[in-house]
Amino acid sequence: MAAERSLVVVSAGVSQPSSTRLLADRLAAATVDELAARGLRATVTTIELRDLAHEIVNMTLTGFASGALSDALTKLAAADGVIAVTPVFTASYAGLFKSFVDVLDKDALAGMPVLLGATGGTGRHSLVLEYALRPLFGYLHADVVGTGVFAATDDWSDGGGDDVKPLPERIRRAGRELAEGVAEREPAKPAGLYDAVPSFEDLLGH
Repeated sequence: MAAERSLVVVSAGVSQPSSTRLLADRLAAATVDELAARGLRATVTTIELRDLAHEIVNMTLTGFASGALSDALTKLAAADGVIAVTPVFTASYAGLFKSFVDVLDKDALAGMPVLLGATGGTGRHSLVLEYALRPLFGYLHADVVGTGVFAATDDWSDGGGDDVKPLPERIRRAGRELAEGVAEREPAKPAGLYDAVPSFEDLLGH
């Protein structure tokens, strides 16, 4: 039986269907394939932030995670690798994406291999990976892989849009880099950082 690793995908897409979720899923599939080539089986958990929006706001106000958000934070902290993808709004990451990052424990992603992705209507926003996302995750001491993937609307056309570095090629390269980072680390412990953090419902019960 192949050794197992856990991947957590964070998607901040706000529409359904979402190009952000589509990119996240393709990055996850590429990483799973690359891990399999290294004899490692991967389980993938996807966190849709649009489904947690109210809980994220509540935690911002109260400091306590509730329900599905508490579970998501636990799984994230116990992952072997993370894929984080956000749409670009007003030349930066989505507010919902940043709000989620704001409620993370400061050490939740320390040393964690992380692959960054973003989506937008035009390639003019591609540098958001470098001037916004990479510094944000650097602050969290995440081990961000070298290749980030930005997908503009044209990138979803036949051939992947960019004649020099089409989207499928960029996805494969990024997946390979994340798989390498995950394979080089010791497997994460099952217990998450948030196991000992009481939920708001727990506090009300006392």
